Amino acid sequence: MEEVEAIKQRCRDTIHRIERLPSTTKITESCKKTLLRLANSELNFFSSLTSPIPLSSNIGHLEAVVSVLQQPFITGVSRVCKTIRNGLKSVHVDLICTLNKNPVWIIVSDRNPRYISWNGCPKNKGLKLRVEEILAAAGTSQSLKPFSVILFFSNGVGNFVRERLCNEFGASEVSLSEFEFCEEVEDEWINVHPRLFGEACVLEIKLDLMGNDVLRSECGVKNLVLDAAAFDLEEKNAGVNLGDAFGSILSRMKLCSIGEPDHLLKWGDLINFDTTALIALVSGISNGCAEKILATPDIELRQRFKGNTQFVIAQAMSEVQSPIDEELGGIIAGKRGMICESVLSEFKELVLMCGGPNEKLRADELLKFFIIVHDNPSERMMGLPTTRKLALKNKVVFGTGDRWHAPTLTANKAFVRAVSQTGMSLSTIEHRPKALTGD
Repeated sequence: MEEVEAIKQRCRDTIHRIERLPSTTKITESCKKTLLRLANSELNFFSSLTSPIPLSSNIGHLEAVVSVLQQPFITGVSRVCKTIRNGLKSVHVDLICTLNKNPVWIIVSDRNPRYISWNGCPKNKGLKLRVEEILAAAGTSQSLKPFSVILFFSNGVGNFVRERLCNEFGASEVSLSEFEFCEEVEDEWINVHPRLFGEACVLEIKLDLMGNDVLRSECGVKNLVLDAAAFDLEEKNAGVNLGDAFGSILSRMKLCSIGEPDHLLKWGDLINFDTTALIALVSGISNGCAEKILATPDIELRQRFKGNTQFVIAQAMSEVQSPIDEELGGIIAGKRGMICESVLSEFKELVLMCGGPNEKLRADELLKFFIIVHDNPSERMMGLPTTRKLALKNKVVFGTGDRWHAPTLTANKAFVRAVSQTGMSLSTIEHRPKALTGD
């Protein structure tokens, strides 16, 4: 029974790791529940055994799935261990998530390489057929369509199978140095890569299904910021109140150089800003007015902000406790910002109607830092049904970022949650909302 006890302990350890998955994973609660249900089912089965029997356990597979989830570059986890239907057939996908800003499907295998057969047999369909079915499902899926399929062999894979995957499906090997397999010790993550999955092999099959032709004239760059548009923020601040946070954040952003539009996708450092993100950067709350608002009598605030008074007070308190430049500075540093035409139009309209003189000036200066692209949302985003929670205007904004393989910076948590509930993995960065104050 020692082997049974060892498996039960592995189940308990896996349950603990699932409960403490890092927040960077952005895994949904439903995905966590699925993993916990599978791990608890395994634990309950082995806990019910009263005598030794030939052991067959799925815990190794779950351990590998959870280890992949612990990787820092895995985000936007929307489905785990689910079946995807492709017509009359269905395929099992272990993870639907975002890897390095691209939506991917990840297939995990913990089988002994000796028993991974390429061609089928009466008891096993074979890896070749399984990969064909997965790629067919990926190619025909609408909203769940991935940029690539990742095959993670936790115990490695034989040379013959590896060569067949490369030659027949165009798979390429992903360096294991990109994976840092970790375990938790006293509430800290430590690197134990040499011991965990030391024989692992990771292969990527790119599908080229994401509409990478974004640089064509009908969907590419509308306006490109040039180096000549850069300005001395300190000099600007000397004459007007742009705000220290505003200057601090923008001074960390990269500007686009003339002659570079053909290489936008190759940069890999684009962030797509939605309207909420632009408003947060120019808001008076973010740029020195928070303490002034909190010191203003309630009656004056109610006259000024009407029914939004408590909302504004909460934002001001949040800003005092954790300034926006601390929240976004590290995220934006070294990145290039992009916005689509819809965001540009909505932002200008809101600032014109609700912004004060300083907020309007910040808005004018802010737009000098951005690449402006045509509205051109990805097919997979537009494949989602348009509903109250999945509004068309948001699908256009987030979908345009998706087509450019750029995460969208947003305070629109409701839309992000609604997309996740469809099973689609979308690369997003959330921030706290800020309102225009008339500053």
